[in-house]
Amino acid sequence: MKFTVVGGTGLIGSKVVGMLADAGHEAVAASPSTGVDVITGEGLDEALRGAGVVVNLTNSPTFDDKSAGFFRTSVGNLLAAGERAGVGHQVVLSIVGVDQVPGLDYYRAKVLQEELLRQGPTPYSIVRATQFFEFMDAVLSWTSDERTVRLPATPVRPMAAADVAAAVCEVATGAPLNGVRNIAGPDVFTLDDLGRLTLELKGDGREVVTDGTAGMFAAVDGDALIGGPDARIAPTHYRDWLQKKA
Repeated sequence: MKFTVVGGTGLIGSKVVGMLADAGHEAVAASPSTGVDVITGEGLDEALRGAGVVVNLTNSPTFDDKSAGFFRTSVGNLLAAGERAGVGHQVVLSIVGVDQVPGLDYYRAKVLQEELLRQGPTPYSIVRATQFFEFMDAVLSWTSDERTVRLPATPVRPMAAADVAAAVCEVATGAPLNGVRNIAGPDVFTLDDLGRLTLELKGDGREVVTDGTAGMFAAVDGDALIGGPDARIAPTHYRDWLQKKA
């Protein structure tokens, strides 16, 4: 089967393309670097020609209120191009708890992306993942200086990008869910403790200060980001992953 992976050259997309190809499928990476623009629609019809499944891993270039416009336009273009091409399954990667964090513009935009997919003409699947291990350095940089890193005690359950990609491939190669699958890492941390563990394992001597107002995850209430009892649990532990990277 042919799979078109939109956003197929990014962190998750490149892994999805590789895994699908290794499984014997035709996997086409579609991105601006391959001449595909989900906003203008340029290159979409060619990229989707003959595809049975579209895997949408695109991301807004901003995380502010402009992100809603990106998802509204990109989903509309992908659904229309998919219908023209006879695509039978549209898959989107989203975020665990995305509908429980109304205080974040980007999360509201991702909810819009999901809703547009649900209302579209094609059978669909939504894969909601927890935060990626690979983004921890960025999270640490948002509210840090030379001596301290300020983080809220928000519960998180991070997972490896490779595990996210494997879960996306499993859903994409199966029958459409016409619903949501939640996937999460094996361990629950508070974000400030995860920051402490990260700095310790990296040999970084900065201090983590617990600050309930620091960074975007300060807007999260309760356990919204860790996934409910239905979440599929990924195998890779953060400590093991980070030690292998060192």
